[in-house]
Amino acid sequence: MDSRSQPEEEVPLQLMDDGSPVQPGGAIVVEETTVDIPTEPPRDHVIWSLLCFFYSNYFCLGLVALIYSIKARDRKSAGDMEDAQHHGFNSCCLNTFSTALFVLCLIGFISLLFFSPRKAWNLYDVYSSYRYYFSYRLPLPLI
Repeated sequence: MDSRSQPEEEVPLQLMDDGSPVQPGGAIVVEETTVDIPTEPPRDHVIWSLLCFFYSNYFCLGLVALIYSIKARDRKSAGDMEDAQHHGFNSCCLNTFSTALFVLCLIGFISLLFFSPRKAWNLYDVYSSYRYYFSYRLPLPLI
């Protein structure tokens, strides 16, 4: 059905004796009141960002998380709670990803040591043999 073809129904409000509006049928119109409840301030995750910066700084994720944490703290102290929440969320995501990478690398390293110690020592031997070739030495002058 086409809604344009039907006329809209208008129901006028009736007034009570004191002048407040009433719908037909005796129902009283109630005005709504909203109450703003202060919420918890946004979190900035500075301590977690510092730990990620010092212990698990893969791909500089810890540094970027620390920068976002400091931005969140600055925005919170300036009173801009929306930006503080946004920067705090970014910091939390980066810290989570950095911590997950750290845990995965730690599990991989421990499993490499426990389940294949020969391979671990072979990796160390390969590294130590390449260290000789990649060290920079000045040639001695021939006199």
